[in-house]
Amino acid sequence: MTAGRLAGVVLAGGASRRMGRDKATLTVPGHFAGLTLVEHLVSVLARRCDPVFVVAAQGQVLPDLPAQVLRDEVPGLGPLPAVGLGLRAAGQAGAPRAFVCAVDMPFLTTDVIDALRSPEAEVVLGRTDRDHYLAGVYRTALADTVDALVASGERRVGALMEVVDVRRIVLADASPLANLNSPDDVAGLS
Repeated sequence: MTAGRLAGVVLAGGASRRMGRDKATLTVPGHFAGLTLVEHLVSVLARRCDPVFVVAAQGQVLPDLPAQVLRDEVPGLGPLPAVGLGLRAAGQAGAPRAFVCAVDMPFLTTDVIDALRSPEAEVVLGRTDRDHYLAGVYRTALADTVDALVASGERRVGALMEVVDVRRIVLADASPLANLNSPDDVAGLS
């Protein structure tokens, strides 16, 4: 794989059961200049990635974004098909790699994106106490591999890691990879 243009993919279509509401349109009082999480994440990725895609659920209402919005084709299948959809779009846009992240990572920084730009593997993941599948650089050609896994009934992003070349970059600071999963997580930021 050669280094080159890096696209960005924000996964925003999750059910957000623990949060009890759509995370993409969540605002955090006193943070991010009143932007929703999806607006904030798109702005972070846009500093390093071109183009930026947002994968959303069918019918999910999003604010106007300086990104191309893609819609999950089948609801409720988890993040793996959404990763594949984003990788396919990024590849069709001419990007050999894409930084993929979840919409609920409000403290993601460009430093994390820069640290994971290594071109030496099909997937380069951030690692702290665990692998962060939704904070990594993926080769866009993996879209076909993702499609094959989904066709076989797989829904876990971890299943992709079992069949591709993965490099893990240990990040000393885990805070940029923290997820907001519940109202208590949001309340803890205030």
